[in-house]
Amino acid sequence: MSDERPTTTSSYQRPAGGPGQRPAGGPGQRPTGGPGGPGGQGGPRKRRPFQRRKVCRFCAEKNLTIDYKEPRTLRFFITERGKIVPRRISGNCAAHQRHITEAIKRARNIALLPIAANHAVS
Repeated sequence: MSDERPTTTSSYQRPAGGPGQRPAGGPGQRPTGGPGGPGGQGGPRKRRPFQRRKVCRFCAEKNLTIDYKEPRTLRFFITERGKIVPRRISGNCAAHQRHITEAIKRARNIALLPIAANHAVS
C-alpha cells in the first residue's frame, strides 16, 4: 500500500489573500457609488441649512407655568389629531416635557383637552 492519494482535477482556485477572505468583486461585494461614496459618483453630500436650536420656553420664561387647568397653554403641545408633540419638535427640555405630558393627560382625563381628533372640544 502506498500513501499516495489520487489527485482530482478541479477548476476551483483559491481566492487571493488568506483563508476566510472574499475575493475582490463578485456577489458578496457592495456596489460602489451613491452620494459621497467611494466610487466618486453622485456628487457631494447635501448639507442641511443651519437651523437654530430650539429653546425650552419654560426655562427661558420663568413666569410660565405648566398647569393641567390651562388648556390654552397645553394646546401648543398637541397636534390636530390629539397626539402629544415630541420634545425634538417642541424644543422643550426633558423635565418640562415630562410635566407637559402629565398635565395633558390630566386635562384629557377631566375632558379639558380632546383625546383624539374626533373628540374636539369647542
